[in-house]
Amino acid sequence: MVVSYEGCFLLVFSLLAVVASGLYRNLPIVPFDEGYSHLFGHDNLVVHRDGKSVHLSLDERTGSGFVSHDLYLHGFFSASIKLPADYTAGVVVAFYMSNGDMFEKNHDEIDFEFLGNIRGKNWRIQTNIYGNGSTSIGREERYNLWFDPSDDFHQYSILWTDSQIIFYIDGIPIREFKRTASMGGDFPAKPMSLYATIWDGSDWATNGGKYRVNYKYAPYVTEFSDFVLHGCSFDPIEQTSSKCDITESSKVSIPTGVSPSQRIKMENFRRKHMTYSYCYDQIRYKVPPSECVINPLEAERLKVHDPVTFGGGRRHHGKRHHRSRSSGTKANDV
Repeated sequence: MVVSYEGCFLLVFSLLAVVASGLYRNLPIVPFDEGYSHLFGHDNLVVHRDGKSVHLSLDERTGSGFVSHDLYLHGFFSASIKLPADYTAGVVVAFYMSNGDMFEKNHDEIDFEFLGNIRGKNWRIQTNIYGNGSTSIGREERYNLWFDPSDDFHQYSILWTDSQIIFYIDGIPIREFKRTASMGGDFPAKPMSLYATIWDGSDWATNGGKYRVNYKYAPYVTEFSDFVLHGCSFDPIEQTSSKCDITESSKVSIPTGVSPSQRIKMENFRRKHMTYSYCYDQIRYKVPPSECVINPLEAERLKVHDPVTFGGGRRHHGKRHHRSRSSGTKANDV
């Protein structure tokens, strides 16, 4: 595939500047019908009268979802999401980028996945990255949150450039994934669409499938609003990417990436809330994938959550390894 990158390098620089400076809050909000189309689920997708918010629901018949009108090659993509409450075991809500419909055997993907839970247990969040069909090398990370995502809307964002991918929650970076030469084609590099879905993941989503969706609590409704599509749209017929959404507010000085203050918040988040990282999974990988940078302190913290997976040994004194997560943590303390 031959791709023209006219305008994309400028977009990459402006995106980094927009996010690092906090100006992404001023990026235009795209009405649903201008940016997205119905994907599946019949009347389980409801666009509200203002045209800027959407409800997706899951019931016994089907889940539901939507997809962006355009393909994008790099950009900043964001939405405010409110998740279903109460018993949500087996329910999966996803906000992600993919080109699986165009590249069946070598697709790329960048995922936010929200995994439901039994009553009294919190939603968990998972991020994942695939490049060039490398699904055998899952790059998952999982986290708890410092808030209940079913109480109110929170902003979830993806920054994708030719050299890095950064995931954000409410403007706080939670994961920075950098492209390395050793990865080869495993870094997402082909145009992708943006998707949002809710579906039945009973077979795996909650304790490996131990707890399944209970449709007594259906419909499960998740809400999306404040859509941001700020990127290089790609023409699949002309095989070019030249239409870039660059605003005047994004034409600022080029930063180095995650700012020092953002990095402190990211490290605090990961220290307090990350429960799994593929880089430290000694059962899946005898040798960590080449892009992994091993942090000894992070490795030790993960052993608390699963000493078998992250320590290579048997569990001992299990009760001493369980820490309760404070529900009163504020975002500023993340």
